[in-house]
Amino acid sequence: METPLQTPLQSPAQSSARATRVTPRAFTIPTDREEADGTIAWSSTTLVTVEVDALGHTGLGYSYAHASAAHVIDSLLADVVRAHDAFDIGRIALAMQRAVRNIGRPGIAACAISAVDAALWDLKAKALDVPLAKLLGMQRDCVPVYGSGGFTTYDLATLQDQLRDWVQRDGCRWVKMKVGSDPSADARRVEAARAAIGEAAALFVDANGAYTPADARRLAAQFAAQGVAWFEEPLSSDDRRGLAALRGALPAGMALAAGEYAWSADDLRELLEAHAVDVLQADATRCGGITGFMQADALCDAWHTPLSAHCAPALHLHAACAARRLEHIEWFHDHARIESMLFEGAPRLRDGAIAPDLGRPGHGLALRHADAERYAVGFAV
Repeated sequence: METPLQTPLQSPAQSSARATRVTPRAFTIPTDREEADGTIAWSSTTLVTVEVDALGHTGLGYSYAHASAAHVIDSLLADVVRAHDAFDIGRIALAMQRAVRNIGRPGIAACAISAVDAALWDLKAKALDVPLAKLLGMQRDCVPVYGSGGFTTYDLATLQDQLRDWVQRDGCRWVKMKVGSDPSADARRVEAARAAIGEAAALFVDANGAYTPADARRLAAQFAAQGVAWFEEPLSSDDRRGLAALRGALPAGMALAAGEYAWSADDLRELLEAHAVDVLQADATRCGGITGFMQADALCDAWHTPLSAHCAPALHLHAACAARRLEHIEWFHDHARIESMLFEGAPRLRDGAIAPDLGRPGHGLALRHADAERYAVGFAV
C-alpha cells in the first residue's frame, strides 16, 4: 500500500514574500567640524536609506552616497524587488545589476543596489526570527575595530586628542589618520600622531590616492620611522599595476590596503589578481550590500588575503561576524557618529571591539524617523 505524501508545514520562505513597500529616503547630516582627506573636503555626509516591507516585517538597508541614489532605488530598483520573492536575494541582486546596465553600474547605481540588498538580508533574517550573523553563519562573537579620522583639516592638537582617545579611552589597537592634502606636512603630522598614541597601538595612514609613486615611496620610508603599519591607497586604486609595484617597495612590516572603491566582485578580484594589496578592503554600502561583502570574503579566502570592512560599522557588524578572513571594521568618525544619532541598535565601542545584539533579529538596526526627518533631502540631483 502506498503511503500518501505528507504536506510539510509552510515556512516563511515557501509562502508569498513579495514586497509590499520599497521606500528610499535621503538625509544630509552636517559634520561636527570641517573634514578633508588627501583629495577632497566636505562639511556634510549624505545617508541614503531604503525600507522594504514583506511578510509583516520591514528590512532596512543604507549607503553613504549622493541623494540621487534614492531616486535610482525609487525609479529603477523598487519594481525589480516587487517582481520577485523577497527571499530570493541572489536572483534580485542579478536583476538589479541588469536594471542599471544602461545607466552604468559603478558609483551611484552600485550604492543604490547595495542599500537594497542589505535591506533584503535584514528582512529575511527578521522573517526567520534570527540575527543576521546567525543566518550568515557566525565565525566570531565580536569584531575589533580601528579608530579612523585624523582628517587633514585637523590641527595637531585635535588630531592627537582624537587618536589618543580611541586608544586610551576606547581600547583600540589600531588608529588611522588622513594624509595627502599637503605631503610636505605629512611626516610631521604622523610623528605627532605617534607621540599621542605611544607604542601600544598600531598607526595607519590613508592617502585616498593623493600621492605620486615617487612621493609615496619617499613618504613610506619616513612613515616607517614612526612604525606605520598600514598604508591605504597611497595611489589611486584604479592604478593596480602601480599599487602592485609600490607594494613590493614598501618597508618591511607596512601593509598596503585598498578596495573601498570596488563596486563589484570583479573589481575586488582584479586587485587580488594584480597582487596590489596586502589587505583587501570591501564596503558593503558600495560593492553590492551583504551579498557583495560575503563575495569579497570568499575571494579573500581563496587568495589567503585578510579582509577589512570599510566604514559604515553598524551595517558591517553582522556580516563581519560571519566573514572568515575579516580582520577588523573601520570605526569611521563620520559614520559612527551618524549611526549613533539616527539608528536604534547602533553598536557601542567597548575595549576596541563591537558586538551584535543577538537578542534582536536581522541586523538589529531601526531608523529613528523623527530624529532623521530634520536632515531629509529630496532625490533630485
